[in-house]
Amino acid sequence: MNFQISPRFYLILLTNLFLSIYSVSGATVPQPAMLQCEHMVRPIGVDNPNPRLSWLMADDRKGANQQAYRVIIGLDSVQISNKTGIVWNSGKVVSPQSLIIYKGPALRAFTTYYWQLELWDKDGKPIKIATSSFETGMMGMQNWRGTWISDNNNENTLPAPYFRKDFNANKQIKSARAYIAAAGLYELYLNGKKVGNHRLDPMYTRFDRRNLYVTYDVTANIKSGDNAIGVLLGNGWYNHQSLAVWNFDKAPWRARPAFCLDLRITYTDGTVELVKSGADWKTSLSPVISNSIYTAEHYDARLEQKGWNTAGFDDSKWKESNLRAAPSKNIVSQVMHPIRNVEEIAVKHLRKFSDTNYVFDLGRNIAGVSKIKVKGERGTVIRLRHAERLYADGHTDLSNIDVYHRPKDKSDPFQTDIFILSGEGQEEFMPLFNYKGFQYVEVTSSTPISLTENSLVGYFMHSDVPPAGKISSSNPLVDKLWWATNNSYLSNLYGLPTDCPQREKNGWTGDGHFAVETGLYNFDGITVYEKWMADHRDEQQPNGVLPDIIPTGGWGYGTANGTDWTSTIAIIPWEVYMFYGDSKLLSDNYESIKSYVDYVESTSKGYLTTFGRGDWVPVKSTSDLEYTSSIYFYVDADILAKAAKLFGNQNDYLKYSALAQNIKKAINAKFFNASLGIYGKGVQTELSMALHWHIVPENWRQRVADNLAARVKADGMHIDVGVLGAKAVLNALSDNGHSDIAYKLASQDTYPGWGWWIVNGATTLHENWDMQAKRDISDNHMMFGEIGGWFFKGIGGIKIDETQPGFKHILMKPHFVEGLDHFEASHNGPFGTIVSSWKRTANGIKYEITIPANSSASVEIPVTAGKRAYLNGKVVDGMVTVAAGRYQFEVK
Repeated sequence: MNFQISPRFYLILLTNLFLSIYSVSGATVPQPAMLQCEHMVRPIGVDNPNPRLSWLMADDRKGANQQAYRVIIGLDSVQISNKTGIVWNSGKVVSPQSLIIYKGPALRAFTTYYWQLELWDKDGKPIKIATSSFETGMMGMQNWRGTWISDNNNENTLPAPYFRKDFNANKQIKSARAYIAAAGLYELYLNGKKVGNHRLDPMYTRFDRRNLYVTYDVTANIKSGDNAIGVLLGNGWYNHQSLAVWNFDKAPWRARPAFCLDLRITYTDGTVELVKSGADWKTSLSPVISNSIYTAEHYDARLEQKGWNTAGFDDSKWKESNLRAAPSKNIVSQVMHPIRNVEEIAVKHLRKFSDTNYVFDLGRNIAGVSKIKVKGERGTVIRLRHAERLYADGHTDLSNIDVYHRPKDKSDPFQTDIFILSGEGQEEFMPLFNYKGFQYVEVTSSTPISLTENSLVGYFMHSDVPPAGKISSSNPLVDKLWWATNNSYLSNLYGLPTDCPQREKNGWTGDGHFAVETGLYNFDGITVYEKWMADHRDEQQPNGVLPDIIPTGGWGYGTANGTDWTSTIAIIPWEVYMFYGDSKLLSDNYESIKSYVDYVESTSKGYLTTFGRGDWVPVKSTSDLEYTSSIYFYVDADILAKAAKLFGNQNDYLKYSALAQNIKKAINAKFFNASLGIYGKGVQTELSMALHWHIVPENWRQRVADNLAARVKADGMHIDVGVLGAKAVLNALSDNGHSDIAYKLASQDTYPGWGWWIVNGATTLHENWDMQAKRDISDNHMMFGEIGGWFFKGIGGIKIDETQPGFKHILMKPHFVEGLDHFEASHNGPFGTIVSSWKRTANGIKYEITIPANSSASVEIPVTAGKRAYLNGKVVDGMVTVAAGRYQFEVK
């Protein structure tokens, strides 16, 4: 397998390697690590006038702590080392803080800033100095010099357009940057080679309200003398030509794709030359004869124009470009982890039906594309049909995922690429402007071709967010389930979290917040969530209402897009704050949360609401819609009150904390049966939601939890929940004295349950507990994905202290559940790697933890009757607080 390692992941590996080396040798050399700007390593194209700078202290000594820091910023790395040429000096700040906001003079556009970090350790001694950098981008619309251009065709034209321009670089080049924004998708080329390794840029937004541009370092791509720049434009979600139920073909922004580009070349003499998009660019139709982000891509190799993106190409038959207005007045930098072809997956099995029909099996379900290498006669038409399932006869079955496609004819088949051969030797095809969800690829051809297992590969594509968490256990089913959960999470991360990578590809809000903790325990996803929350702000109506798919072309502002789904507006910013200790996203969303809560309150009756979709795809039991929607109304009001307090908005704090309490009282008054200790009908979703979201009065909490445990037993030790219950049920049990039952639910390998999918061959999570259901049957869905985060919380016990977020102080509450002999969870938080590991011994339990430097933890060891917990030979009663370091507990 081939992996493309992102810079941040590489730094994580180096940091962990550093710590492990010094742990073994007994030596320790404290130093700063993971220096980041805007949560990226050495980013370019930064537009934030007050960027965030963060770091961690690599120091494995016990009690390791940062006493103070100093950040110095300048325009030259050598000068700041000599304390000259300083733009901003924070001064020595006595603080353990490791995330700060730049507060110096206004930053200049197109400028590289170097920042030096000094830290003082627990003994007040300075440690090794580290230096990093960030580079600003446009810093505002006023700095663009290029003009938006397109070709002269309309939105119904199928072939994708080429654009090109020759230019001359006649002096010695110091650096060069390309800044490109597009309405649609693009591939950028310099001198015949693709620039960068991103896929599906720019990320999808509400195009008539906000557009993203991407910055590339192209210094190495430009040569002295004659050069050529080329752009190939794809439709993406901007020009949705395929027909489906969400009506993106009727989106208000829809038009022929367009782009704007500034290429800034800085010469060693200090002069700057601009190559910019405009009317002098030439355009022609390309061999990409059709492209749809929703269905597939069609390519006619007979139409290739060799060398179209190289200097000296004869473009005399090409047409002039067409000047266009910018799609919006808000064009901002895309500073986030991009989509890439992250993993190359070889074919596991090939079945040949004939010389014109083959089925390739990748052995696992992925989101992405396939690439084929093939020889054949000129004009041979090859179809590559991508599917998650096979019919009994071995051919591909799309019936579970093509149900929302509404083709007007047979020219746009679902998940089926079409490749027409030029006949010039071995040819390759991989779609540029599409992705699919699939395990199988069925290849059919109009004339005989010879294919082997090596003729095709799959590429697992997704936002290339660095790994942040890992688990391992003595139960292979648990490990496979965690792996499958991550596969589904990544399969649905394309610049925003989506529901499924085949049937819809939409940013369903509910799916996004149900799985946010799983995402953040396992991956460094803050940049993706910050982008998606900006999409929320773009889509919010003046009255506060949100659609339940975001972005949208207009679909989703109905009557069911209520609190259980669109609470993303509050829940995700709050969870990002909890995981990173970074309140910017919560601050950015504050007014939007307020507007949303005010709207729900205005339409509620007696502090209760029926605004929602309910417990989607339950096993058998249903829950009251007013009850479940009102709980999320409470969650939103509670988050808003806490955010108001955090930001010092006292009036809002008083107002919304009172509202939250009134909602809770109304829920309990109507739905809590105190004589029975149950909510509603007493089904799993109703009991677990009240516990998980803190609706239950404290003095009733244990009885309700006991009733939930009893209900699970009555249900045959199987789950009986939909998406709302799946978010709550495991946490409700493990947080309230029933971790063994929670584990049995999580690891159950018979129907219904997560494990049932795994033992039946699933490599991703499904949309329906019933694998034979007639609807809601995607095989790669994330809406039941909370379990991937629960492993860290409910067994490993790595939990967030809300009063000290970002794992500044960690709550370690492991559960030594029956059925496991060992379990280990690790998470790379803002201060370093947290480890919680336990295993059974002949005498009891050995429990080991690692608390990173500059943080602390409260450890609560579960002890059964007749056993005691020990730390360094001393008895531990209740909860013990420890500083940074490695600790070993024993229960015996």
